[in-house]
Amino acid sequence: MQIDDTVLAKLEKLSHLRIDESKKEEVKAQLSGILNYIDNLNELDTDSLSSSFSTLDGGTPLREDIPSQKNDIAENLFNHAPKSADDFFIVPAIID
Repeated sequence: MQIDDTVLAKLEKLSHLRIDESKKEEVKAQLSGILNYIDNLNELDTDSLSSSFSTLDGGTPLREDIPSQKNDIAENLFNHAPKSADDFFIVPAIID
């Protein structure tokens, strides 16, 4: 599928983005390339594959669920914050 000016204008409107005139041709080419790649993927026959198909023998390896030790990352973050209290950042109110 090729992206033309009409489709690009509609995408700009829907995304609330404005694409510079000098970049429009490049963006159209990139979007067309993405859609062509998707079309190639649609040609793959996946009907015979189960929904739990995996390329790994034995499925996805899982790690043991072990609680981690408390680290000092949060403490370091709060030490560098302008204002914090009780493990929360204090910011100016934006809603009255």
